[in-house]
Amino acid sequence: MFFLNELPSRDMIAGYVSQAKSGDVSQIETALTRMREASLLVRQIDKYFSDTGLSQLKFLILVVIDREPNVSSLRASEINQKLDVSKPVLHRTIQSLLAADLLKQIDDPEDRRAYRLQLTPKGSSKLLAVLPGYFDTISRFMETTDAQRI
Repeated sequence: MFFLNELPSRDMIAGYVSQAKSGDVSQIETALTRMREASLLVRQIDKYFSDTGLSQLKFLILVVIDREPNVSSLRASEINQKLDVSKPVLHRTIQSLLAADLLKQIDDPEDRRAYRLQLTPKGSSKLLAVLPGYFDTISRFMETTDAQRI
C-alpha cells in the first residue's frame, strides 16, 4: 500500500531531486501518482471482495487455475510461481478454498505422490459471479481517474 493521501508538489520533488543530485522530477512525480492510484484501486478491490466472501488472493488463485488454456488443474507449486505470495500464505489460502468447496484435489497423473488443484462447479460459478463486479470496480475507478486527469 501507498499511504500518502496528498502527494508532494512538483516543486518539493524538484527540491529533493536537487538535494539528492539524483532522479528525474517528471518520472518521480509520475511514479508517485501511479503508486497512489494503484493503492486506491487495491483498496476498492479489497472492499469489493470483502462483500463477496472472497479475498483478492482467493480470487486470483481461482483465476490462475481457470485461465490456463487446455489445462483444468495446476499443482500448488505452479500456482505459487504465478502469484507473488509466500508458500505458507498460499497453502493456508488453498486450504480455505478446499474447505469452502471452491477447489478440489485430484490425483496428479505425472506424480502419484502429488496432487493437482481444480475448480469445483461451485468454484467456477463463484468466479463467474464475481467477475462482473470486479471488472465494474476497475472500470469505475479508471473512469474517475481518467476524468481527474483531464
